[in-house]
Amino acid sequence: MSFSFEAKRELCRVPLGELPCARAEAYGILLYCNTFRYGEIRIITENPLFAARLPKLFHRAFRLRFDALPEPGAEGKRVFRFTSPEKLRRVVEILGYAPRRTPVLHINFALLEDDCCRAAFLRGAFFAGGSVTDPRKRYHLELLTTHAQAGRELQTILRDLGFESKTLQRNGAFTTYCKQSGQIAEFLRFIGAPEAAQSLLSAKDAKRLRNSVNRRLNCDTANVDKSVEASREQAEAIRRLRAAGLLETLSDKLQLTAALRLEYPELSLSELAEEFDPPVTKSCLNHRLRKLMELAEAP
Repeated sequence: MSFSFEAKRELCRVPLGELPCARAEAYGILLYCNTFRYGEIRIITENPLFAARLPKLFHRAFRLRFDALPEPGAEGKRVFRFTSPEKLRRVVEILGYAPRRTPVLHINFALLEDDCCRAAFLRGAFFAGGSVTDPRKRYHLELLTTHAQAGRELQTILRDLGFESKTLQRNGAFTTYCKQSGQIAEFLRFIGAPEAAQSLLSAKDAKRLRNSVNRRLNCDTANVDKSVEASREQAEAIRRLRAAGLLETLSDKLQLTAALRLEYPELSLSELAEEFDPPVTKSCLNHRLRKLMELAEAP
């Protein structure tokens, strides 16, 4: 199942609210569903849990039953429709529309004064026109509607609630979207899906930890490569000194350092310093090796 499906499954467990919240949720669904016109309402979903919620929600909100329902046990796309002029008129009047005066559907803010109603409205919009990407891949939440004015006004609601979003209008659709993980998690929590919100944050933490480990491994690998290259250069310098007959002329400390480096080319400076008796400091060993390389480079 997709992350969106699981989030909507959780939202379907949210009890139907009192009349104002039920109407707000149905309102969000209508503005973000497939068709909401004065002459027809059509809601299409493949989610069986959302399909089971719709008739109860619309009866609570409007005291109406759909004119057309999917067949019992239907799979795939399930279609719900209102076509009766009397029912359509009741819906639009309850939502505060007057077809002759308001040909463009906008958001009636009077129905969304309380935060509980705004949460219900956004839940409905997410049910009908929303999706959220699996956070293991990327962070992206969007709400898509064909009602441009409603889409613009949705941004006002989100901004008032502290959510940052952007918009995109293309091919007759108006999309409100967010790509910030924290904002998406807070949105899901606000509309009634705290488990989905926590899953998103857990996925973010796992991704951050994985990236941190990868960076550390890359850093460690780079350090190992650097150490191996330095050891190789030191060994070559010591061999040049020996080939030139200069190694035996050096102090006992430098000769011992050269012998141990040739014997243990794989050891780091810290590890090689421990091979001395008594052990020397890393700084001291580094100084001796640098001296050997300078002598090997001298004309």
